[in-house]
Amino acid sequence: MPAVAYQYLPILLFIAVGIAFSVIFVGAPVLVSKLTGTSKPDVAKLSEYESGFPAFTDSRQQFDVRFYLVSILFIIFDLEVAFLFPWAVSLHWTGVFGWLSMMVFLGILAIGFVYEWKKGALDWE
Repeated sequence: MPAVAYQYLPILLFIAVGIAFSVIFVGAPVLVSKLTGTSKPDVAKLSEYESGFPAFTDSRQQFDVRFYLVSILFIIFDLEVAFLFPWAVSLHWTGVFGWLSMMVFLGILAIGFVYEWKKGALDWE
């Protein structure tokens, strides 16, 4: 084998390992699902469970505004958690400016929370 072909051996090995891992982590769960029977649909599996609306209807139907208010509420708290942890870890480096900027951020999130509260997103029927 020529010396140039040996230079491509790590790349071919990388591709082979990638294909093997994709077969293991993608193909194996699909195969296990087919063998165990979890892919057989029934009424309970096809029922709506997130939004409360039928899963397969017209794509242009109107949703209840509470569904969007709950999603805004999730985004508010998700952003808060995503930014509070790194801020708390680095607070001793940022000092007073970092503390004030986080208070402004939390104030903006509080305004969003008050908006959700006034619109009745927290009062579910």
